[in-house]
Amino acid sequence: MIRLLCCILAALVAAVPLVIQPALAQQGPLRIEITEGVIEPLPFAVPGFVPDNTAATDYGKQLSQVIAADLSGTGLFREIPASAFISPITDFAAPVKYADWKAINAQALIAGAVTVSGSKLTVRFRVYDVFSGAELGNGLQFTGNTDGWRRMAHKVADAVYSRITGEGGYFDSRVAFVSEAGPKNDRRKRLAIMDYDGANVQYLSDSSTIVLAPRFSPTGDRLLYTSYETGFPRIYVLDVGKVKRRALDNTEGTMSFAPRFAPDGKTVVFSLAQGGNTDLYTMGVSSGKRTRLTSAPSIETAPSFSPDGRQIVFESDRSGSQQLYIMPTGGGEARRISFGKGRYGTPVWSPRGDLIAFTKQSKGRFHIGVMRLDGSQERLLTASFLDEGPTWAPNGRVIMFTRETQGASGRASLYSVDITGRNLRPVRTPDGASDPSWSPLQQ
Repeated sequence: MIRLLCCILAALVAAVPLVIQPALAQQGPLRIEITEGVIEPLPFAVPGFVPDNTAATDYGKQLSQVIAADLSGTGLFREIPASAFISPITDFAAPVKYADWKAINAQALIAGAVTVSGSKLTVRFRVYDVFSGAELGNGLQFTGNTDGWRRMAHKVADAVYSRITGEGGYFDSRVAFVSEAGPKNDRRKRLAIMDYDGANVQYLSDSSTIVLAPRFSPTGDRLLYTSYETGFPRIYVLDVGKVKRRALDNTEGTMSFAPRFAPDGKTVVFSLAQGGNTDLYTMGVSSGKRTRLTSAPSIETAPSFSPDGRQIVFESDRSGSQQLYIMPTGGGEARRISFGKGRYGTPVWSPRGDLIAFTKQSKGRFHIGVMRLDGSQERLLTASFLDEGPTWAPNGRVIMFTRETQGASGRASLYSVDITGRNLRPVRTPDGASDPSWSPLQQ
């Protein structure tokens, strides 16, 4: 069990001063070795889940494939292919032949069984530490509909990830984004939503008007976004399940944009431009009552609440260049937190509350970065022609963002990166994509 945790925990703490409370650390002394920041992913095996009846035959292999893709995609795990297996698991209740799995250097083994009864699907699984010859915790079971089998696989992967690393998972989540099609000078945009890995894309609007920056509610059932339907930017709130929307602010002579929900889901913070000035406001989602937070002659935008709802981080050019500031939720004095060379924007508070992600423009390049709440330990994770708009995974471990390629035909795509700056990966979408917003874990 100690060897199972060793390389995963090394990866989790490498280059990032995180506090890790491993789920199994109490079972023995823990030794972590980090050699010049090199991470060796933990080798694992996930045989096709055993079908308990004929109707479940196809689901067993499909479930294991998605679970393997989830874990491998983190960069912390490495799948051992089925071609290397010595003794495939054909009976979920049979004792595990640890020697056979140890022989192929599998450190973790995920075994499962699946049953289908009508439209109901039940998945049972266990996680084993091969080298200690012991099960990690107790087996678990999930039940749902057969058409939601992919989500069942994500839930299993989340449980495995949490059991080994001690951190929360993020696979059973969704991403809202702006789908983009057509040439750059005639780009058609529409709201879309998908599973975190790009599967199950659903379109929430047509391409008749420009839409920008969808943002999930804390419960994942609503989206805020900006639309140019009236010719000017206006904020709308959309019920994701019913695809029903309404304007949040219809004040004449103003432009509202860059909205985000408060952690309680009852309040929205946003930018409002009026009379040549742009300031931050909050508004009750139900009451429509608006409160002004800033009154400087500068441009204040891109606000984001802290997880406890007590503070707001935002960008402002009040110092003469685009920088990041934090102020109390009710308004008041703001303190600057960005002091590096370059311009900073689109700050987003980590779900853990310890970091702020941002976009930085410096020396002709764009970067996604993170910093502490006081601006210390700034770390740039990416660099390209145009990287912007970070959004956090539910566990605060991974960041997704927009990357646009250079040139007249430049295409926007989604990418993700670990907060260590490792494991930069494209996120598959049917067309171009921008403005991602990561949901909380689904309920």
